[in-house]
Amino acid sequence: MVIDLIIPTYKPGDKFQESLKRLALQTRKPDRIILVNTEAEFFDEEMITPYDNVEVHHIKKEEFDHGKTRDYGASLAKEADILMFMTDDAIPKDKYMVENLIKAFDDPIVTAAYGRQMADPEKNYIEYYTRIFNYPLESRVKTKEDLDTLGIKTFFCSNVCSAYRRSEYDAMGGFEHKTIFNEDMIMASKMIEDGKAVAYQADARVWHWHDYKAIQQLHRNFDLAVSQVDHGGLFLKVRSESEGVKMVIATIKHLFKKGKIYLIPKYVIDTGFKLIGYKLGRNYKKLPKWMVLKLTMNQTYWKA
Repeated sequence: MVIDLIIPTYKPGDKFQESLKRLALQTRKPDRIILVNTEAEFFDEEMITPYDNVEVHHIKKEEFDHGKTRDYGASLAKEADILMFMTDDAIPKDKYMVENLIKAFDDPIVTAAYGRQMADPEKNYIEYYTRIFNYPLESRVKTKEDLDTLGIKTFFCSNVCSAYRRSEYDAMGGFEHKTIFNEDMIMASKMIEDGKAVAYQADARVWHWHDYKAIQQLHRNFDLAVSQVDHGGLFLKVRSESEGVKMVIATIKHLFKKGKIYLIPKYVIDTGFKLIGYKLGRNYKKLPKWMVLKLTMNQTYWKA
């Protein structure tokens, strides 16, 4: 079985270099690591010279699209049976990450798998806890039968650390070529709707977190909701907000319990901005174009 790993990069830094080091130590190394880098001027070729399975292909910033760019990387992985994806700021937790991720494909119904994202409690405690909520300790396989209980989380899949069975990826037409965001969940929703399964592999672990400000949370959730509206289908037929409410209540209770009450105001503000962004995104067609351009993280998406 041939496994090729595709990583979009943009101004890759220390996290990316650490990731390459740890990928080189994996018990099951990717056969090729294909980097699709935005803007050659921001890429230091010396970063990849120690690795004989890493190659880089450059694109211009105006060519970048979350789905199209990753699909371009997949087109370069011509011999791959498994297409694996990561982001340039995700770092393998241990040497078993790749091995544990691809174990999911031992089950023939599984066509996509994603790993567990972890945050450092010393760096961002709130995200540390919410990561546990969204990426629990137990693995599971999700199918259409889970829609009534999981709602939109049935489609949850993250290209921060993911893999797809190549034959099924191609059968679904690859990632959408015009996506503001969320290309991974769009693909997962297609697979679920087609009767396939998406696996969450809790033992395929990566360090990955952000330190978004409240306004950045608003922009991010605006684009998330836009992606759901634009791609429709099951996204618009299943419940979504209720899962967010569960996480908010659980997080506030946890912060009280741990004596971290001082973090609650920030969390409440961030959550409020997320909700506002999401609601605006779900209704973006009713908004004037100038407002949409103020709310989005991805200006190029709105260009004709």
